Amino acid sequence: MYQASVPVFRHYLAQMSAMVEKTGPGTPYSGALDHQIDTSFSAGQHFATAAGFSLRICCPLAGREVPNLPRALAPRLAVARATLGAMKPDEFEGAESRRIQHRAGEADLDQSATEFLHLYGIPNFFFHLTMGYASLRAAGVPLGKGDFDGMHHYPPGFSF
Repeated sequence: MYQASVPVFRHYLAQMSAMVEKTGPGTPYSGALDHQIDTSFSAGQHFATAAGFSLRICCPLAGREVPNLPRALAPRLAVARATLGAMKPDEFEGAESRRIQHRAGEADLDQSATEFLHLYGIPNFFFHLTMGYASLRAAGVPLGKGDFDGMHHYPPGFSF
């Protein structure tokens, strides 16, 4: 369960941090984190929620309490990434046999750890990451697939 969660969340939290840096003070895109698509959260709120999800998922799997995160986005992303970085694979031993009781909106859920990670945690994390990314793109921030996943690279001027 460690390999399917911690490294994945840490990688994409780093990608979010890089996107947030592109919207910093003095950039042409400062203020883009406040951009909303329709009635959704702002880009910044989506990224903050994704950071929270990374810990709301990994901490119970590791048998840890979910820590409080800073409200400010950049420190929130950094603290989430550092907290995950301090987790060790042996903390997740036996996690598959755990039941996780939690709330999803107004719904009370009782899921196996596998369901919790794969059917709830990962999809919700990526939903908020994707919505934050889409909100920034809609605000005009020049982001591409490589900014999202950190793996793709295209020549200048290439559009997909």
